Amino acid sequence: MSLFKARDWWSTTVGEEEEFDQGCLCVANIDNSTEEIDKIIIGSYHGILRIFNPQPTKEESGSSGYKPSDVVLESSLQNPILQLEAGKFVSGSELLHLAVLHPRRLSVYSVAAQSGAVEHGTQYQLTLAYEHNLQRTSHSICCGPFGGIKGKDFICVQSMDGTVSVFEQESFSFCRFLPGFVLPGPIVYVAKIDSFVTVSSSWQLECYKYQVLAVATDAKTKEESQNIKSGKRITPDWVFSIGEQALDIAVITYQQATPFIMILGERNLFCVTETGRLRFMKKFEYDVACFCPYSPVTEGAINYMVATYTESLMIFQDNCLKWAAKLEHVPVQIRVGAFKDLKGVIVSLSDSGILQCSYLGTDPDLFIPPPTESRELNYAEMDREMMILQKKIKEKSGKSVIMPSQRSEEDLTISVHVNPNLDDVSMASGVDIDGEQVPSITVHIQLKSRLLLENVKLFVHPVWPLDANMKTFDVPAVETSQPSELFVAFFMRGKCMPADLSAEVSAKYSSASGAVRIATAKVKLPLKLVVKPVLPVKSAKFKLTLESNKPPANLNNVFSDLLGENEGEQGLALGFQYYGGPVVTVLASKTSQRYRLQCDQWEGMWLVTREMVSRLNSQYNRSKSREFSIYYTGQLPLQEYFELVDAHFELRMNAENCKEMLAQRASQFRSIQRRLLTRFKDKTPAPLANLDTLLEGTYRQLLHLADTMEENNGALLLASHNLSAGTSLFDLLIKLWSNMSDAEYEVLQRVISPVVSDNVEQGWEESVDVAVTHLLRTTLAKSVKDQTLNPQPLKIPEDTTKVKKHIALLCDKLSKGVRLVDGLPTNSSVQMPSSEKKTERKTKISSTRKTVIENGGMEHHDNDDTETLIGSQFAKSRKDKNDIFSMNGPTKLPSLGEPAQNIPEGVKQKKIESLVPDLDDMYHPDGPNLPNFDEDEGVAEIDEISSL
Repeated sequence: MSLFKARDWWSTTVGEEEEFDQGCLCVANIDNSTEEIDKIIIGSYHGILRIFNPQPTKEESGSSGYKPSDVVLESSLQNPILQLEAGKFVSGSELLHLAVLHPRRLSVYSVAAQSGAVEHGTQYQLTLAYEHNLQRTSHSICCGPFGGIKGKDFICVQSMDGTVSVFEQESFSFCRFLPGFVLPGPIVYVAKIDSFVTVSSSWQLECYKYQVLAVATDAKTKEESQNIKSGKRITPDWVFSIGEQALDIAVITYQQATPFIMILGERNLFCVTETGRLRFMKKFEYDVACFCPYSPVTEGAINYMVATYTESLMIFQDNCLKWAAKLEHVPVQIRVGAFKDLKGVIVSLSDSGILQCSYLGTDPDLFIPPPTESRELNYAEMDREMMILQKKIKEKSGKSVIMPSQRSEEDLTISVHVNPNLDDVSMASGVDIDGEQVPSITVHIQLKSRLLLENVKLFVHPVWPLDANMKTFDVPAVETSQPSELFVAFFMRGKCMPADLSAEVSAKYSSASGAVRIATAKVKLPLKLVVKPVLPVKSAKFKLTLESNKPPANLNNVFSDLLGENEGEQGLALGFQYYGGPVVTVLASKTSQRYRLQCDQWEGMWLVTREMVSRLNSQYNRSKSREFSIYYTGQLPLQEYFELVDAHFELRMNAENCKEMLAQRASQFRSIQRRLLTRFKDKTPAPLANLDTLLEGTYRQLLHLADTMEENNGALLLASHNLSAGTSLFDLLIKLWSNMSDAEYEVLQRVISPVVSDNVEQGWEESVDVAVTHLLRTTLAKSVKDQTLNPQPLKIPEDTTKVKKHIALLCDKLSKGVRLVDGLPTNSSVQMPSSEKKTERKTKISSTRKTVIENGGMEHHDNDDTETLIGSQFAKSRKDKNDIFSMNGPTKLPSLGEPAQNIPEGVKQKKIESLVPDLDDMYHPDGPNLPNFDEDEGVAEIDEISSL
């Protein structure tokens, strides 16, 4: 902010609703008056040309300002005026003429003053000297004595397509393309070196000799040159990189010194010599609008003015700020002129047509702060107030928190109610599941507000493969007396295993203070939206057994809303089938307190297991007789879980390989195109040497690679959701197996995260590996001296050996009662088998399999350690691996038979009873699927790995 204002000498507003930009202002003695007084020439985009001759008179209060007689000429030229220049453009005349650039025309006018015969005074006439029609849309012009000629000025027109056309007054000279052109930039002519200097699209200052441009063209006539398509290749005389877009360019010349070229960028100003060497550079901390060099007072110094978007005018000498003044507007162009009774007037023009002539002075801002109310000071009252404030500060500092507390009542509240029943008529559309009638469920959303809110936008965010019939709502207003109600139908669209049955609703609104606020709410969808009741299946590939401390409940009461054909049975076996997916069977033991879940896809048991555990806890905890608990005592399914990890990682590597191969083929395709283009442009035809065949073959390879990447991305998306569901099930089993608290379970979900995100920066495998490693080095370390915090780099691994081994180490630590949260006692309620509780096997560190720890990293000499840690089952052949993952994308899910219809009641009863075994055989005496450390095996003790 400047202390002084630019003193207004003369100002006016030009036109009504007209637009102006850089190039629309010119200050020169355009009428060639003998008094050598400059006139102000203004041209607008509306095609109106105006000439002003400011002549304010001195008064007691200052200058008289604008008068109607100051307008000496006003004419409509019908076409938008892009730029105005004054020079000696007419042959045989030493007088100044006005060059006006239109989009497709270049016109040169003469302005002459004639003495009037009556009292109205002098009249000005605008006479057309000549004009040139342009074949290309013009951008800007520059003028000067091209070729070193004296007493004449030629004009160079730069077009939007990078063509420069030179006109030697009334005649056309030549036309030439500038190399590497994309967008036009400012251009200027340097007379001493007879060169054009411009800023290219690559943000480089380039200098081209006039003679080089003149001899490079092949055209003989004006029409041929205007339609030029070929010519000799030209190269710049020198190049200087400025690294940003140029706003304007100017040349400062001295009589006995070398000229300097000044370039105004968006954030910097550069001063370059005629040979392309940097003299100085000025960095701005504000946005600049325009600049103007002017004649220096001292020899060798460079004076220039810079106008900013903060309505400030900065005066610099070289790179030193000499003066700053406040303007009344943001100018698009500034010039310096000599008028009657005042020389060195600053002329500024805004984009809306505010034309002002001002000069620098010490006219301060006249704002005077009002005097404060004088009163006598009461020191006793001040001390009492100070004590009260210090007491409040002390109370607040004791209750201070890092994050500010949220307000107890928000301006907008979102209430969500899920319909307990499915829709009678399904609202599902665009479903990818063939042969299935997918149901939908309606959710009632209610918006309540404490005050009137307008233009509220509501967004619904379902988790794939779930979708909604409407995802965006525009609510014009939410009134306090009447809440706004909306209805959204959710359904299952994609053919994939759902990993989450929740959705999010967010509303964007503006508060009373104008700040943008976001209100959110969670939507919990029921299980029956993605599964349907079917008859149980006797055999399945994967099985889970859960135990409880109470007799098994009747499954008909637990899943009362998902009975279907099983309604009226004993409640010992139920079947649920995902839409377009596998069947999950739930069994309850007749004699023991166990439940079994089985499915042909291991990750498919996640949602049913979570729902069953939640409903059992809700059902038994209603009666306060004894606390209900459910736990898992079987082997941790590390093998099945790691198969999902391997399948996901394999598809990630396939995607990276496809990207690399696609980049290579694209580079090859561009190289072949360049060679073909060179041969097509050659004047002497040459054989193509099968380049066209190679181009077609490369193009087919590109299409095939693109299809392969698309299929692989679809398979990767499917594998990501399967891994997410499998991770959620794995975390839940660990919680039930080790009897974790809610705080520990939250830590476990953050470490082994069920959120699978495959972005470019990092993937699931490396992020989980880093999280598990950090946990092993800190909370799960044996002692404080063994803890280390050396970060592990996040990069895509070569394989999944490390992440699988670290997860196995974490499970082993949990089996020994280690807690994930500091301050909790050792967990003695881990569900270990009785055979391991009675005897403890001594371990021995083997020198051949010892883990090497260097610089906080975890490197292992033997790849067999992972299989040894996970158990002997992981080393078996994976002939039962899921076949839905392949490099070419997911194959179709195995067809599932329809449930049997019209089965007699007696036969159905016997069939269901045969499916329910005696669940006493579900107990695994071998305990969890963790390593058994024997001296003969020579495996290093897990506790030694904690010394990282």
